[in-house]
Amino acid sequence: MAETSNPPNPPQPLLALAEVPRVLPFAAYLLIPALGASLVPNPDYWLYAAKVVVVAALIGWLRPRLTEMKWSFSWTAVGVGIGIAILWEVLSRQVPGLGRLYEHARHLLTGSVLPPIKPTEPWNPLVVFRDAPALAYAFIAVRVLGRSLLVPLIEEVFYRSFVYRYLVHPKFESVSLTTRNTTAWLTTSALFAVVHPDQWLAGMICGLAYQWLVLRSGRLGDAILAHGITNGLLSAWVIYQGTWDFS
Repeated sequence: MAETSNPPNPPQPLLALAEVPRVLPFAAYLLIPALGASLVPNPDYWLYAAKVVVVAALIGWLRPRLTEMKWSFSWTAVGVGIGIAILWEVLSRQVPGLGRLYEHARHLLTGSVLPPIKPTEPWNPLVVFRDAPALAYAFIAVRVLGRSLLVPLIEEVFYRSFVYRYLVHPKFESVSLTTRNTTAWLTTSALFAVVHPDQWLAGMICGLAYQWLVLRSGRLGDAILAHGITNGLLSAWVIYQGTWDFS
């Protein structure tokens, strides 16, 4: 009697993959300004508002599948959020960015001329839209709220939930949020540092600290809260100082 074999399981539809709700909002947040920069005037303002709207809509659509995306409260998370905000501000003034470190290394190795630091134009809608103050303040509100409420959600889900656990095991949903893995911890934090090249050291420490909160509590919400506090305080500080450095 011939043996019968079970037919292979059909591949999952792309949108049904567990990776999609954890990657798609983060990817949209990065790609919208990159793809649309040449299409609209003042892209740093209009495209930021656009990506906030799009990403918020994506989160609303995908939220039922993101079971770990929950705000939670702990005094430890509050302390970490405040501490990282202070550290970020101090280190941003003291530690050169990755680009500048590369220029110094190239200068030392080849004797090439060290180029001067190019000043960056501050993100200041009160100047760009001085004739439309209501619009300017609307952009400020969108930037601060997006940075303090939306960014913590998508970045913590992407880095501390998806990337960390995927590095532990590709079937990441089976990996507990309390699973400690030094390689995944360091790699995820290093990736977070690289995507913040001007504040790479603060980004590395930040990634280590936020991941520690998740590992300690088993809740992504502690890292989301800390991240939101950090970004909220930094936003308030750059506005108060008048530097408007939202990098």
